[in-house]
Amino acid sequence: MIEKNYQPADIERRMSRIWEESGAFKAGRPERKDATPFTIVIPPPNVTGSLHMGHALNNTLQDILCRFERMRGRDVLWQPGTDHAGIATQMVVERQLMERQEPGRREMGRAKFLERVWQWKAESGGTIVNQLKRLGASCDWSRERFTMDEGLSRAVVKVFVELHRQGLIYKDKRLVNWDPKLLTAISDLEVQQVEVKGSLWYLRYPIEGRAFSPDDPKSFIVVATTRPETMLGDSAVAVHPDDERYTDLVGEHVILPLVGRKIPIVADDYSDPEKGSGAVKVTPAHDFNDFEIGKRHGLPQISVLDQEGCLNLVGNEDYLRGLPEGASDFAEEFHQIERFAARKKIVTRLDEFGFLERIEPNTHMVPHGDRSGVVIEPYLTDQWYVDAKTMAQPAMAAVRSGETTFVPKNWEKTYFEWMENIQPWCISRQLWWGHQIPAWYGPDGKAFVAETEEEAVGNALGYYVEQEVITPEQGREMALDPAKREGFITRDEDVLDTWFSSALWPFSTLGWPDDTAEVKRYYPTSALVTGFDIIFFWVARMMMMGLHFMKEAPFSTVYIHRLVRDEKGAKMSKSKGNVIDPLGVIDEYGADALRFALTREAAQGHDIRLSPHLVETNRNFATKFWNACRFAEMNECVKPDGFDAKGARETLNRWIAHETSRVTREVTEAIQGYRFNDAAGAIYRFVWNVFCDWYLELAKPVLMGEEGAAKAETRAMIAWTRDEILKLLHPFMPFITEELWAVTAKRDGLLVLETWPRKATALSGEDLAVMAMTGPNGEVIPPVIAALDADDFSDPAAEAEIGWVVDLVTAMRSVKAEMNIPPSTLTPLVISGASDETRDRAQRWNDTIKRLARLSDISFADCPPEGAVQLLVRGDVVALPLKGVIDLVAEQARLQKELGKADADIKRVDAKLSNEKFVANAPEELVEEEKGKREAALERKAKILEALERLKKAS
Repeated sequence: MIEKNYQPADIERRMSRIWEESGAFKAGRPERKDATPFTIVIPPPNVTGSLHMGHALNNTLQDILCRFERMRGRDVLWQPGTDHAGIATQMVVERQLMERQEPGRREMGRAKFLERVWQWKAESGGTIVNQLKRLGASCDWSRERFTMDEGLSRAVVKVFVELHRQGLIYKDKRLVNWDPKLLTAISDLEVQQVEVKGSLWYLRYPIEGRAFSPDDPKSFIVVATTRPETMLGDSAVAVHPDDERYTDLVGEHVILPLVGRKIPIVADDYSDPEKGSGAVKVTPAHDFNDFEIGKRHGLPQISVLDQEGCLNLVGNEDYLRGLPEGASDFAEEFHQIERFAARKKIVTRLDEFGFLERIEPNTHMVPHGDRSGVVIEPYLTDQWYVDAKTMAQPAMAAVRSGETTFVPKNWEKTYFEWMENIQPWCISRQLWWGHQIPAWYGPDGKAFVAETEEEAVGNALGYYVEQEVITPEQGREMALDPAKREGFITRDEDVLDTWFSSALWPFSTLGWPDDTAEVKRYYPTSALVTGFDIIFFWVARMMMMGLHFMKEAPFSTVYIHRLVRDEKGAKMSKSKGNVIDPLGVIDEYGADALRFALTREAAQGHDIRLSPHLVETNRNFATKFWNACRFAEMNECVKPDGFDAKGARETLNRWIAHETSRVTREVTEAIQGYRFNDAAGAIYRFVWNVFCDWYLELAKPVLMGEEGAAKAETRAMIAWTRDEILKLLHPFMPFITEELWAVTAKRDGLLVLETWPRKATALSGEDLAVMAMTGPNGEVIPPVIAALDADDFSDPAAEAEIGWVVDLVTAMRSVKAEMNIPPSTLTPLVISGASDETRDRAQRWNDTIKRLARLSDISFADCPPEGAVQLLVRGDVVALPLKGVIDLVAEQARLQKELGKADADIKRVDAKLSNEKFVANAPEELVEEEKGKREAALERKAKILEALERLKKAS
């Protein structure tokens, strides 16, 4: 018995428990041992994470694919798991220690600190997994993995050692994004660009050999900089080779102010003659662009900041090299001053000596650590790198050949742009939580990379015996007695970038490097669903690693979705206060409503605008369908055993079978094409309009009539259509559909494992293979026959008749609404020049049409009467006589007034959008809001013009 009120919270708790207890989501089910696998790996959320709208969208789309393919008979593995999230997790535990006034990690020591992290992970690290379950994610939770599981850690070590052996991992001194608060290198994804109102300082650099005077422009060259504190590390001044102002100075030298170092003036295309003074200072150790300029011109790299962002001058050989006598005394003055305090002090001194020309306000983007919140420093340091350029070549070839395709396809361009300009990948992090780098250093700093410490010790002892640093006897003693080699080699303290381990996710989660049955069956995966922001950080790196170690691309399709924004189009952020909490939405409206709202908006290539109202609308949809199922139950609609919808005799029932077959094709093809919004839109329109508003409404007279064949068939057809809807709707709204499947009839199994409605459609080879399973009696169906015998149904005649009724009633309602005719007003309808077929239809459905369209009478005439609004309905001219019902002249005047308002709205918006200043300076969401207003006004104008044209013909 269906409960009177739809209560999603009760249903969701119960269904989650039933799914889990039944093992419904498990891969490798015995009955599917011969089925084609369908594999998706979840983008592993951070173990510190909590469900946000990006997660909700991403996992809803994955779940739709998995439930769809599971119902199509595939052996589905949706591989779940979480990422150890090096920085985030370490920060959580360190903050916890501080709040509890316990010793910090350095006082605690590495081993004990890591014990605390593992303890935190065991107690609190599974929060997001439970939240994903609340969303309805049908992962095989029995296979949940963690990037620091023993097996995954073994895979990480093997990959590092193999790549190092092949020369694809190496150590180098390069610039990295350095966080002076967390004291570690961080990835580009962990850098947030923040708009800052700063300054642009114009500094005078004296030209060598000319007597410097602030009043003599020929005695100096002006450089513009946003970072005067790094000028102490300048090693050149760059000008554009075509800038005529400086042509004669190229090859000359300037004397670095305050420091006295002689540095060259070089010509380089990086300098922009239109910006600042056209001349820029070059500081290779403190700017990524300058680093490249330095490489092109062979400039020294002079680092003047330490790890904490303080000036490091005293004893700094790079800084002191080439300085005139006495300059070291100057270094004492600024040594160990924090970078921003040093900036003020240096600017003051530059001004005192006449080296500061002017200061201009300058708004520019400054990189900040997304977790620490401090300004990130380009920092020159020794780190471990992957030769990403070499590894990128096969990854690009796989996309070019079509082995892997992006959906939408335009993201391939982004992928290639990144890959073709790829830089060495910095994989080391100065943290404790993570995969510790498998490298050990000997007494002279030589690195020994190995899978185990024993192997590293053996390699090191062999090397140093060969180099005669130790004797063979010492080597044997140290090999046998760990105490004698203590301190001889030390392990690298750094850990690997989190993205390194997640790059192995498609195969490490399956048991690699062991030759497991899971690797053979489920790799490569079928599809990847992810956001555009990690195409480079995760997708590209999985492609590199998968092709290198597995010799196959890790997935055949990469579906890229966009952002979830608020209803005005603004990016959600805590600072704006516009973040929508998915868990709060689920509590209020249910997980099904949230899932369906997200899916209906998930058009390819477009951001999603979400509001609580939109979710509420989809909750109303669920309620409407729930009530429709109750209506069917109260009218004793049951599907008899062996019922065949194709054998229906009643036109109305054949029409709904025709429409059900059509929507099945639409939904199936849309999901296969990753057009999730089209699939959701198709089933939404079918359920709300076709099934609820039309079929059940048109069936009411039959259900209220006498018992007989027509009534029995209609009851059965309503139940059959309801069941087909439950199947089609299940991937989108799994909880309500599973509940209704259970309570509307006695079922042997769960809906999640039911067979997807098989309809004839454009089938790929893969689809044919999937369908080559068994028939209703257990017989084997060959692929071609499976396609030919699919349950497709078409009845153009039934569609023409019922479709005519639907279109006619819809047209009448629309015109009455346009003309402001009260719903209670009954009006006559005249059908002009009707064919015999139309007359028959109108007579068969006379009572129904009059009831639904609020008509007093339906008549026929050769010509439309005067004062009637005329419409064309499927080739028939229908007229609605309005003379005496409304004042035609007054209605025209009202519509003209409304037209004026619409034109004024369009004009106002156009004025704003044509204002370049407004478009450039207004928030993106405000511009999008104005565009939306314009579209709405244009749509309103079109309807008014259509209504006016009708009135004109009626006058």
